Amino acid sequence: MRDLPSRRQVQVKPFREILEAMGERVRQVIRQTKARVFQGITQYPNKILSVFEPHTEIIRKGKTSKPNEFGNLVKVQEAENQIITHYEVFAERPVDSRLLVSAVEQHQRQFGRPPRMVAADTGFYSLRNERTIQAMGVRRVAVPSLSTKSSERRKLQRTRWFRLGQRWRTGCEGRISVLKRRHGLSRCRYRGFEGMQRWVGLGIIADNIIQIGRCLAARA
Repeated sequence: MRDLPSRRQVQVKPFREILEAMGERVRQVIRQTKARVFQGITQYPNKILSVFEPHTEIIRKGKTSKPNEFGNLVKVQEAENQIITHYEVFAERPVDSRLLVSAVEQHQRQFGRPPRMVAADTGFYSLRNERTIQAMGVRRVAVPSLSTKSSERRKLQRTRWFRLGQRWRTGCEGRISVLKRRHGLSRCRYRGFEGMQRWVGLGIIADNIIQIGRCLAARA
């Protein structure tokens, strides 16, 4: 490398950096494979699942058909008329219960007020979360607690507005399916974590344009 002319060194430098990065990833894979096979260590630090996309994580959703999936977790916030108001791609999967308050804060920044109702699945529930967003101005929180032993809580979760909130949340799951099927979010075509963020964002923009168009056409 040093024997090459300076102009040639500049041309070769990007390829050398790619080879060095790939070599280190391969060595990391060898180290973590040895640790798993010979020592039984499954939680190896900085584990790599793909030498081409090192940001990839294992995502376990508890599905029988797909117990393990590979990629990055995406949080999607949806408002009325199936319009997605915010999304976030996480480099490291967070605990769901830590996302609820920040989601309400994001809504408040965008619209100048908290939402009247918040609906999410049971993974987002904690008593602290519920009290925090109620103090922020959310009137109704339709986030179920399946482990509760309180008869009062169970009665709350059987109320009409709570069930309507959960029914609306179930519809949001359909929005995620549409994003995967119609806009290709089931597989990212761009490289790198920033590429994944861009791919998800473009898919959401495309879907929002369709939904906004349908709403305007219905009003006309």
